Amino acid sequence: MAVQTLKDLLDAGVEGRGVLVRSDLNVPLDGETITDAGRILASAPTIRTLAEAGAKVVVTAHLGRPKGEPDPKYSLAPVAAKLGEVLGCNVQLASDVVGQDALARSEGLTDGDILLLENVRFDARETSKDDAERLAFARELVELVGDDGAFVSDGFGVVHRKQASVYDVATLLPHYAGGLVAAEVDVLAKLTTDTERPYAVVLGGSKVSDKLGVIEALAPKVDTLVIGGGMCFTFLAAQGYSVGTSLLEESMIDTCKQLLERFGDVIHIPQDVVVADKFAADAESRTVAADSIPDGWMGLDIGPESVQRFASLLGSAKTVFWNGPMGVFEFENFAAGTKGVAEAIIEATGKGAFSVVGGGDSAAAVRSLGLGEDRFSHISTGGGASLEYLEGKELPGIAVLEG
Repeated sequence: MAVQTLKDLLDAGVEGRGVLVRSDLNVPLDGETITDAGRILASAPTIRTLAEAGAKVVVTAHLGRPKGEPDPKYSLAPVAAKLGEVLGCNVQLASDVVGQDALARSEGLTDGDILLLENVRFDARETSKDDAERLAFARELVELVGDDGAFVSDGFGVVHRKQASVYDVATLLPHYAGGLVAAEVDVLAKLTTDTERPYAVVLGGSKVSDKLGVIEALAPKVDTLVIGGGMCFTFLAAQGYSVGTSLLEESMIDTCKQLLERFGDVIHIPQDVVVADKFAADAESRTVAADSIPDGWMGLDIGPESVQRFASLLGSAKTVFWNGPMGVFEFENFAAGTKGVAEAIIEATGKGAFSVVGGGDSAAAVRSLGLGEDRFSHISTGGGASLEYLEGKELPGIAVLEG
């Protein structure tokens, strides 16, 4: 990647300088309780490195999708507390983004201090489509680190967005890729250039439309493309099967039919599924053939025959990319498909395959099912960014670092 890195910034010297860091701290919450701290853990090393080098670190991040104004439900207060716990130091939280408290706190920072600004999406200009509005907001963010400040982009989960704290600030400050972003791009490059074969891709999640671009981009390039999760039922419907009350994108049925016709030797869909009489952890369930889903029942996982077949396909792979669970893994009765496929990827990794878990729900499944993050080659923090990269799209937050 032809960009300056964190090492370049450290070599230039950061002691006493303000450094604005864009992190991805968008963690899932149950009330004020963080249910998966993976992104905080992944973001901590860059922040720690800068603070230990004597920088005055100002961190900006978002949480959820507030409507461009303060909303207590999306406050970064729980994140600040957890980040401080992970780093073993006090992390201040500004009560605003670029307002009076943020300015006062930034001016009071001493070498090695860390300030987390409140949710950057509390300011509507962050996600504005108006270039001038975003740039004006970016200038206010830059003021918090002073004239000799620097910008470190370390939120891979947002580099596919042209937003003020991701893109515009990089046009105003000396800019560098944080350790996390640099590592993510290097890993994903291995999935698109000189990839060792056989190359297998596992896609899950709810909607075909969310993954259509990556399917079309990868199907001609890979040896195996496994489809699970809610999206598999649209593919089953494309084969003429009834899918009961399972997730279904009727508008995508013809597209799935065309994909199966074009890439039938590469795309593999479930042979059996686990169905339930309702969407609930305690639902009555049974395993049925993929062409025999009863009326009124919904598919919530792939079945054991499909797991065995997919595991066989993955067993010989030298490169594996996985994005999206195979079922509703949050419910114990519907987690076997995701766990079984993940274990097959782990086994392939143990035999020397290069495996990448493409962030989002897949990474959450690895942690919640106790599969062991260190048993995969890489766990990505940015599902959407990973997919757009593999589709061949330009990532604005990376492109601006190269400029």
